[in-house]
Amino acid sequence: MNRQLLEVFQLKLNNPQLTQRNLAQKMGWSLGKTNKLLEKLKELSLFNSDFSLTEKGKDYIINHHPQKAVILAAGYGMRMVPINTEEPKGLLEVNGEPLIERLINQLHEIGVHEIHVVVGFMKEHYEYLIDQYDVKLIVNPHYVDYKNLYSLYLAKQCLEKSYIIPCDIWFKNNPFSSIEDQSWYLFSDQKVNNSNWQVTKQGVVRRTTRSNLGNRMVGIAYLNKPDADYLSRLLETAVNNDMMLGHFWEQLLNQDNKFILNGKLINDSRFSEINSYEQLRDLDFNSSHLQNNAMKVIEQTLKTDLRGIQKIRVLKKGMTNRSFLFVHDGQRYIMRIPGEGTGELINRQEESDVYQKLKGISWTERVLYLNPYNGYKLSAFINNARNSDATNWHEVNRCMTLLRKLHNSSLKVKHTFKLYDQINFYEKLRKSKSAYRDYSAVKAQVNRLKPFIKKYAKQRTLCHIDANPDNFVFDQNDHLYLIDWEYAGMQDPDVDVAMFAIYAMYDKQQIDKLIDIYYQQTCDQVTRYKIYAYIAVCGLLWSNWCEYKQSLGLDFGEYSLAQYRYAKNYSSLVLNSLEERNV
Repeated sequence: MNRQLLEVFQLKLNNPQLTQRNLAQKMGWSLGKTNKLLEKLKELSLFNSDFSLTEKGKDYIINHHPQKAVILAAGYGMRMVPINTEEPKGLLEVNGEPLIERLINQLHEIGVHEIHVVVGFMKEHYEYLIDQYDVKLIVNPHYVDYKNLYSLYLAKQCLEKSYIIPCDIWFKNNPFSSIEDQSWYLFSDQKVNNSNWQVTKQGVVRRTTRSNLGNRMVGIAYLNKPDADYLSRLLETAVNNDMMLGHFWEQLLNQDNKFILNGKLINDSRFSEINSYEQLRDLDFNSSHLQNNAMKVIEQTLKTDLRGIQKIRVLKKGMTNRSFLFVHDGQRYIMRIPGEGTGELINRQEESDVYQKLKGISWTERVLYLNPYNGYKLSAFINNARNSDATNWHEVNRCMTLLRKLHNSSLKVKHTFKLYDQINFYEKLRKSKSAYRDYSAVKAQVNRLKPFIKKYAKQRTLCHIDANPDNFVFDQNDHLYLIDWEYAGMQDPDVDVAMFAIYAMYDKQQIDKLIDIYYQQTCDQVTRYKIYAYIAVCGLLWSNWCEYKQSLGLDFGEYSLAQYRYAKNYSSLVLNSLEERNV
């Protein structure tokens, strides 16, 4: 049964008192078209002559009742920052009701009780749904790396006579039906420029031309048995293609440049997608999730309310933190939210002490708020900023000049960043043996560097420690800043030179060039080899840091391997040199 015929069948079934003229007015069709469809329903023996339901009609209702639903709720929801630091987006509340609970209740209203929820990020938060709604949870362990195509693959056995639903959508009225026939995908009647599909009045989905806008894709679909079987086969093929794992499941609906399902239209005012903090605020200003810790800090520090916080945009996830950018009163700011495990890694009180010493200095970021207990930091945004380029030696020269300026300053704090202590500290945090088979031998080599380092260490100064080229930032006026002082403490200034080198993943020739730039061609051999030694020590330190972070589910790829190689190769280099010189 096509969609128009099904719509008339359902409307007459639910409102038997409606006349043909009433039906035509409700459907927005001509009286002639409506009468023709009603006659077709009689021909199909679904209605008697008086429009009472026939036995065949009753069987049709039973055989075409949706049986299941798959709710996709595994994603991180990057655009929901800062809310997603405390709650997954499917549990955000609108008018006191979590989004996913509203969807489940709407499914229950039409008699669908077999509901599978694919979870990943903060999966534990969804566990209560098992008892409260008798849902089944499917865990997606790859939610960080893959888009929701993989989530749907995990639920591919549940797609027959099933709805596919994103967890982050709110419907004013129930979008589901107790009778379904043909498969469909839901589109909004709103036209947008990022959709390639247009839906005709008959429900046919056609590709747009360059000059036309497409209907906005909503994300909900219904699958009958043939289309569920077809999509399951497509999913099985897709998961063996690494390129496809980076796509949303809707990508599979485009086969040979044709959309494989019919389209169903909904008025854009009848639903809301909650993909960002501002969308939730606009839908329900009183939602309890709007008042999370980060937003409270912003309100209090900038003396504003939620309406004054605009254009929230998540920044690229850093190695340690999650941050977001926003605008207030025409000015841009960055709110830092500490990432997974940073409470173990960083002493926030020591970080606060460093920023107190840096107050008023023109070559670092302007911090408006820093909590020494939880690490939340609010700072002014550096407009049109760009990170330094470690392959541009002119810029490297300027970075080293700024490092010398730091090291020659009189800035001091009470704490020291102790390299070997930090290595042992990170080892304990990961609570397991190193993944590197020769770790014990490499660590022993690095430990043998201690006497040499101690003998030639310089007087300690305030060092940045995290002297990553990315932390050297140029603004729109080409002014250079050194930002993000989480690890800063008193140490031999040559440590910062070593840190810059290993973050940049320099080879030996580049490292020597960096040393010459910092020392302005005056570096003696002992100091050079001491920097090599620091490269080995710092490499082992960050290698352990990476292994700990990996235990939390974060992988830093080539960077982690490079740090271990620095520890292994440069400890050997220095020890061999010391043996040759009998030092």
